[in-house]
Amino acid sequence: MGSLDGRVIIVTGAGRGIGRDHAIFLAEQGASVVVNDLGGGGDGSGRSGSPADEVVEEIAGRNEQACVNTDDVATAAGADALVRTAVERFGRLDALINNAGILRDGVIVNLSEDDWDRVVSVNLRGHFLPLQAAARYWRERSKAGESVDAAIVNTSSESGVFGNAGQANYAAAKAAVASLAEVASKELSRYGVRTNTILPRARTRLTEAMVPPPRTDRFDKWDPANVSPFVGYLVRPGCKINGQVFLVGGGLVQRVAPWSLDPDWKLTSEGRWNPEELAEAVDLAGLPDNTGRITGNVR
Repeated sequence: MGSLDGRVIIVTGAGRGIGRDHAIFLAEQGASVVVNDLGGGGDGSGRSGSPADEVVEEIAGRNEQACVNTDDVATAAGADALVRTAVERFGRLDALINNAGILRDGVIVNLSEDDWDRVVSVNLRGHFLPLQAAARYWRERSKAGESVDAAIVNTSSESGVFGNAGQANYAAAKAAVASLAEVASKELSRYGVRTNTILPRARTRLTEAMVPPPRTDRFDKWDPANVSPFVGYLVRPGCKINGQVFLVGGGLVQRVAPWSLDPDWKLTSEGRWNPEELAEAVDLAGLPDNTGRITGNVR
């Protein structure tokens, strides 16, 4: 008996990397999995159904259930078809793991409009539209009087939350993905849906140039399979976590604190500030630079 017996789960971008390991792990835990992938390159170019087919074949070889979906989740029609695939093939939908993403890195002054639009489309629209389609399905079930215990997991990035030079398009989209999940957690809980976000720290085709190669002599903390157990926990029935962001990688699961006002840095005035008063007050107070050091003279 697995912790996800009877659950039906969609995983987008599941043909390779983290998404592939999610799909395999969830199936091992008893879930029926819809493996969504366009089969494109890491920059979003090209298209092939073979990566998703290979994952489904691997799952089927273990006597577990999965089916292929190659719809484009960055389109409303594709997202609707994805949810419809789960319901028609397995009779229901219990969880959505938004994982599809691409990279087209470049510094701001050189970033093309097409590179901006494509990365934002795949990474942000490709999260929002499946989330919306799934949310509509669960709302209908809830309004029909059914008891809904559903989950959404969005995939953001440390680049999105903390910023990374050379990734303005990707970071902006991934930051929005985390904010989207925060809003969804507030709007959809009334229908029995919880929404969380992960920042995976793992070796994939998008990160392999930046992380160490695989290890066989000891625990490989960059193995993407390390991320999947926590995702499985977030989508299991009865999990209470909602509206949270977690850094997940190796043996680490760490909560990311949300945006908050800094109680140690604020300026107050009895009336409206003027620029010179502000300049003097800021100089006196100092501000942390990108290294966290407090500096004055920030004008």
